[in-house]
Amino acid sequence: MSPSITTRYRISDLNDAFRKVGPVSGQWMLTRGVADQGAVFVALATRAVQSYDRFRPEDDPYGEHDFGSFHLAGQKLFWKIDYYDSSLSYGSENPADPNVTRRVITIMLASEY
Repeated sequence: MSPSITTRYRISDLNDAFRKVGPVSGQWMLTRGVADQGAVFVALATRAVQSYDRFRPEDDPYGEHDFGSFHLAGQKLFWKIDYYDSSLSYGSENPADPNVTRRVITIMLASEY
């Protein structure tokens, strides 16, 4: 069952806030391919994710702002937010509740997907 409209808006708002603040607001992960591009590339990729605002129904069907793609230095990248419980052991039972949810964002090269 998909979340209600109100729940999706709440998740979207939480995801946007998490993403825009950057690595200090939660756990951010980079794949080996992204990390291997170097510090400047990583900084640019992080900024691109933080400022991302091109959400389309085909990439964001539930309106949760939890996925995006962009091009950087001739490479296509994806980013994805996943929701875990507070111990990062299991999926969160309620991604709309920040008291029981830890957000983890992963930035990857599309070729690594």
